[in-house]
Amino acid sequence: MLPDKLNSVDYHWFLVCTKPGHEPELCALIEREKGKIRNILEVYCPTHTKVYVRRGDNKQRLPFFDGYVFVLATQGALAEFLRDNDSDAYIWYNRKRTPDEKAVACTIPESQIRAFRDYNENYADKVIVLERPYSDYAFNAKTDEPNEIVRVVDGPLAGCEGYICRFHRKKGLVFRVQGMMPGSWLTVTYPNASDLHVVRLHNAEGDRLSIGTEKGRAADLLAGILQGCGYGERTQPMLYELMERLAADLSLEALCKHLQKQGEKELSCHLARLTAQEAELLINLARYEHDAPGYVRENWPRITLRPFLTPTSGIAMEKEKGEVELRHKDYTEIIHRVDITEETYYPSRQEDGKVTTTYYAHVGMREDKGNLVLFANWDGFLHGYFLTAGKANEKLVSGKVQKVRNEITLTEREKLIDSFRNYAPTLYKVLTDADSAVKAVRNYRVGEELLNVFAIQSSAQGKEAAKDKLIKTCVRICTEINTTNHLAVWRRYLRTVWLHN
Repeated sequence: MLPDKLNSVDYHWFLVCTKPGHEPELCALIEREKGKIRNILEVYCPTHTKVYVRRGDNKQRLPFFDGYVFVLATQGALAEFLRDNDSDAYIWYNRKRTPDEKAVACTIPESQIRAFRDYNENYADKVIVLERPYSDYAFNAKTDEPNEIVRVVDGPLAGCEGYICRFHRKKGLVFRVQGMMPGSWLTVTYPNASDLHVVRLHNAEGDRLSIGTEKGRAADLLAGILQGCGYGERTQPMLYELMERLAADLSLEALCKHLQKQGEKELSCHLARLTAQEAELLINLARYEHDAPGYVRENWPRITLRPFLTPTSGIAMEKEKGEVELRHKDYTEIIHRVDITEETYYPSRQEDGKVTTTYYAHVGMREDKGNLVLFANWDGFLHGYFLTAGKANEKLVSGKVQKVRNEITLTEREKLIDSFRNYAPTLYKVLTDADSAVKAVRNYRVGEELLNVFAIQSSAQGKEAAKDKLIKTCVRICTEINTTNHLAVWRRYLRTVWLHN
C-alpha cells in the first residue's frame, strides 16, 4: 500500500483478468497510456505463461498464467481505465464466503509481487511444478525416512530452502514459491540438485539417529562412565561383562543392585543417575546383545581413545573449567567441552532456527621423541581415506570439475566433483598442505594399539595452543562434511567420529 503525492489515495497491486493470450496487448496498452492517466503507476505481465508440470510419472507443458496482468494503481482509476479502453478486461474480486459479505477486489502485497516476479523471471523455465503439497515431500515414501533439508548458497536460487527428493534416479530440490493469488504457494522442483551449491540443515523434527550411531553412542557412553569411574585397563572387560548381564536381564535397576552387592558403589550410583534417553540407549544395545550374543565383543574389539566428539564426558567436569584430564596407561586424555551451533529447520512451521549443543572433544596426549603429540581418534574415517590410492585418491582430495555430456543435446558442461577440495576445504588443506600443523597419521601407535588419527606436535610450552588448534581444525572438518549435501559416503564415516546427539 503506497500513498500518492497528496497522501490521500492508496495504491494496491490489482489482479486484472483478460482473454487468454491477450495479456501482452493489455500490458502494452496500459504502458502506453499510464503516463497520461493519474493514479496508474506500473503494470506487470508474467513472462513465462507455460510451465512444466509433473503429474505422476508424466511431465507436461501446460498454460499457467494465461489471462492475468498485475497493475499498481488505485481501484477507481484502474476500473475507469478498463471500462473506457478494454471491455474484455476486468478487476478480479475475491470470492464471497457468506451471502452478506461484501465483494472486495483482490489486492496483492508488494512483498508477494516481488517474490512472484523473482520466481517467474528467474526460475519458471528451470523448475517443474508439482501437483502434491509441499509437506508430502518431507519423507521418503518408500523408506519413511526424512528427506534431507538444504539451503541453496549461491546462484539464482540462493536462499531457497527445501527437500532433496529422488525422481526417477535423479535427485531434485523441492521447494515452495509464492503463487500469483494472495496466500497461495507453488510446490516446485529443480530437477538437478547436484548442480546446486547447498548446505544441509538439521531437521529439528524429523532427523533420527541411525541404528549404527545409536549403538555407537551406547557403547561410548558406558565406556566413558567406566573410564571416569577409574576402571582404566579394566574398562574393556567390564564393558563386556555389564552388557552381557544387562542383555540377560533388561533392567538397569537390577544391574545397579548387583553392582552395589559387588562393592562397585560409584559405578552403581553413576548408572542410577542416567537420564531416560541415556538409559534407553543402553537398553537398546543390550537388546542387540541379547538377540546376537557376542555382538558387543565383535563390534568393539578394542577401546583405546574415545571418538573425537561425543555427547557425554564420562567424568565429572567443573562448569567454569570446561576441561578435565584423565590419565591412561599409555597417554593422557584431555576431555574438552565444545559447543556446536547448527542451523536447523522446523518443517511443521517452515521456519529456520539454530540449536547449540554441548559435545566433548577427546584428545590424547603423550611424549614422543622429546615432543608432545596431541591426537584425535578418526580411526574409521581415515581408514576409509587411506584405502584410496592413485587417481581415485587424487580425484577424492583435489578434484575440481569434470565434463558431463548431455546425450540429448550432445553438449558438454562442467560439473563440480564430490571432492574434499570443493566441499571440505579444511580437510583438503590438512591432507595437501605440507605446512599444515595438523596431519593425518596412519597407524599411530598408542600402547599396543594402532589408530588412524589427526595429530599435531608441540613443545610443553605450546601445549594449550596446539590443543586448541587440533580441536578447532577437527570441529571445522566435522561441520563442513556434515553440512554439505555432497560427500555422502564420508558423512557415514563421520558417524564414527562425531557421535551426533
